[in-house]
This record gives sequence, structure tokens and C-alpha cells, in this order.
Amino acid sequence: MTQAPDRHIPVCEAADPAPYAPGFALPPLACDCHAHVFGPLPDWPLVPDRLYTPPDALLGSYQDLLKKLGFERAVIVQPSVYGTDNRATLRAVTEQPDRMRAVVVVDGTVQEDQLLVMHAQGARGVRANLLFSGDQAMQDVRRIADRIAPLGWHLQVLLDVSTFPDLYDFFSSLPVPTVFDHMGHFPAGKGVNEPGFQALLALMQNGKAWAKLSGAYRITAEQMPPYKDVTPIARALIAANPDQVVFGTDWPHPHIPVPMPNDGALLDQLQDWAPDTQQRATILSDNPARLYGF
Repeated sequence: MTQAPDRHIPVCEAADPAPYAPGFALPPLACDCHAHVFGPLPDWPLVPDRLYTPPDALLGSYQDLLKKLGFERAVIVQPSVYGTDNRATLRAVTEQPDRMRAVVVVDGTVQEDQLLVMHAQGARGVRANLLFSGDQAMQDVRRIADRIAPLGWHLQVLLDVSTFPDLYDFFSSLPVPTVFDHMGHFPAGKGVNEPGFQALLALMQNGKAWAKLSGAYRITAEQMPPYKDVTPIARALIAANPDQVVFGTDWPHPHIPVPMPNDGALLDQLQDWAPDTQQRATILSDNPARLYGF
């Protein structure tokens, strides 16, 4: 049974039920590279030490969103509230193996046979939450990177790049590329010259890192889209290496510090960040196909 939420665990607001289409046409085979599915909650236990309790965000609702926005492909990312129990994420992906991929969460004890099973189910990367990492977490990351390298997977990390002083040296030493969630997840007000962000740009320029243009509301100081303080961050990432950038909606936007945005408004930001139609096609279609093996 689902772990009952404690009083101090916030219950998240549901995503906007009426997303509108963006103001531009998405290219063929466009891919939403960051979304989650939750529930039905009674069927999939949540970890007791979670930061939030999500509402149901079912695959059918997400498929409706993809159709409304114009996406043909998607990547389901394992959320923290499920820990290393990837069943809900992988089940969603296996329903449409030609259109969906997964990013899973594992620990340092994961074995090759387990990874091979998940690969057959559509997994192509491992996510590591390093926002509050210690030495053990970093050792696990190295072990996991070594084990997923033969599969051609990538490491996806959630961390504040402004708090990781040896960012370039650590991630350039790994045997797999690293995908940085939410544009480096650092306060946009620190600006593009922040040393950690500059290290991320250098990793991208050298082909060792990717950036997800996602979660602008997680780094902004503003309350509503278009979160203009994030625009210089997004444009700097694209300029660093447009072939190492993907876009994600972050649907259903769990545990965010601002009012719930409309997904159409979030996608419209990309038109401002990347005004060139061909560049948007690279970000939305070509890059995801290469990164996730569609």
C-alpha cells in the first residue's frame, strides 16, 4: 500500500488540466525529454522519506498533453518519490517502445543483469540526485557510470552547479556523458558568469555534457512565465553547443516554488530561447534521437 503522507510532506498541485498548443509548430519526431508519471497512487508505493506527495499523473493524461503540444516522442524520468523502484516508470515506457525511453534510478549495488533487463524495457540512462550529496553518493556515481558505459547509457544529474567546485574535473573523468537537469539547477540571478555554470558550458563544448532546457520555474526569481531571468541562461547553453541540448516539459511539474504554469507557455519559451527554426528542430528532434537511441 502507498505510504501515507506525514503532515510535514506537502501534497503537490496537479498540472494545468487545459494545456494550450504552443505558438509554433514542433518538428517531426519532436521529443519531450523530461516528464514523470505518478500513480495510481494506491498501486505504486511512495518512499516514506520523500520531499512531496504527488497527485495522480497518469500515462493517459501525459499522452493527451503530448498530442496537444505536438510531441511524438517522450522520455519518462524516474521521480525521487519512487526511490529505486522503477516499475511505474518502466511500465509506462514499455507500452510504447517505439516512442518512449526511460531514465531510471539505481544505487551502487546494481548489477549488469539488472541493467540489461531495464535496457530491454527502454531505459537509456541513470538519474542521480546530487543536490545534497556526500562522499558515498559520489562513489556510487562513479560505480554506476562504469557499469552503464558498456550499454551506451548516460548519467543524468540533479545538482546545483554553483555549489560543485570541481564540476569540470569530476564529470569529465567519467566514462559516460552527463546530462544536467534543469539548466544546471542554480539560481538564475547568479548569472552566466557564475564559475560552476561556466564549467558546465566547458563540459558541453567538449562533448562531455548535455543540458536539459527544463524546469525554468525551479531557478527563476519570477512567479509566472516566461521567467525572463532564465533567458540568458538558456541562450548561453544553446550557444555553448546546440548539439548537446534537449528540451523537457518537466510535466506534471512536481514540488515547484511558483504557481502552476500552463505547458503551452513553457514550450513557448523555447521559441524565444532558440528563434531559428532549424536550431529548434535540432534541439527537439535530432539531439534526443541521438541521446536516447530512438
